[in-house]
Amino acid sequence: MTFNVHGFAALSADAPLAPHNFVRRDPRDTDVVIDILYCGVCHSDIHQARNEWHQSIYPMVPGHEIIGRVKQVGAKVTGFKVGDTVGVGCMVDSCQHCESCAESLEQYCEEGATMTYNSHDRHDNMMTYGGYSEQIVVSEKFVLRVSEKLDIKAAAPLLCAGITTYSPLMHWKVGKGHKVAIVGLGGLGHMGLKFAKALGADVTLFTRSKGKEQEAYRLGADHVVLSTDAEQMAAVKSHFDFILDTVPNSHDLNPYLDTLKRDGTHILVGLIEPIEPALHSGKLVMGRKTVAGSLIGGIAETQEMLDFCAEHDISCDVEMIDMQDINSAYERMLKSDVKYRFVVDMASLKNAG
Repeated sequence: MTFNVHGFAALSADAPLAPHNFVRRDPRDTDVVIDILYCGVCHSDIHQARNEWHQSIYPMVPGHEIIGRVKQVGAKVTGFKVGDTVGVGCMVDSCQHCESCAESLEQYCEEGATMTYNSHDRHDNMMTYGGYSEQIVVSEKFVLRVSEKLDIKAAAPLLCAGITTYSPLMHWKVGKGHKVAIVGLGGLGHMGLKFAKALGADVTLFTRSKGKEQEAYRLGADHVVLSTDAEQMAAVKSHFDFILDTVPNSHDLNPYLDTLKRDGTHILVGLIEPIEPALHSGKLVMGRKTVAGSLIGGIAETQEMLDFCAEHDISCDVEMIDMQDINSAYERMLKSDVKYRFVVDMASLKNAG
């Protein structure tokens, strides 16, 4: 059994997103049916819609930063009730029995997590479709509670941009006494500044562009370093314990490695391969430094992150748009013309064809 849903979809790699009707599965006993209120727009939506990762399946309904209200719950659902405000992030299922899943690290599921869109449901093999739509059906285990303290419009991007930066800071136990640098001031970078500051670190923004100082300070930075200025880079040589690199495009990591202390770690959260130019191994070997990676976060940690945001009054800086504006929003994102995340008001979908 299925039911009809209206949304916006990419019908091919070179077509603009357009209105599209599709079907979702009838809810299982452990499922939650959610009316979608808001959906964040992630750069990975563009990668997927335009098949830049060479794995896209069409038609595709993007969107994995979802805030909504529970419309219906299955007979075995115990954690949610009709009317609850909830969230859905990048995943909607996993194998639930591998070592990673047992440690609440579903994003590293050894059988492959089921992603919120452009993925196959592991039970019935139906395609998953994301949050650019009226409703979504999700297993209770992958639904998140959203505190009344949070602005739900600004909370949507926390479900990807938020957890992507929160998780590595927690894994590497960043806190008071640490010197942390954030590379890039975009949707992820501005959240990295906020989280690192809230955790008590001394926070620096690395940027290639002049004139971002006041904005960086507003977001939590204690210092700003222009990475294209040799003198400024020399002044922070062997200075940082951690670098959180949020830039999604290929860039030279070597100058940043010079700014790490011995045993420092440069953490990548963007898919920038291949890394060009190549890493100079001497920069790692001579200081026992590490280049590491991190992928979103598990469901338990994502809930922890949402609760942390509610406690510390942290949210994403957002620009609200209507669903009809999604294609122009994609183009603006490619030009970094947003501070710092677009969020679609899904009420606009009713007038979008």
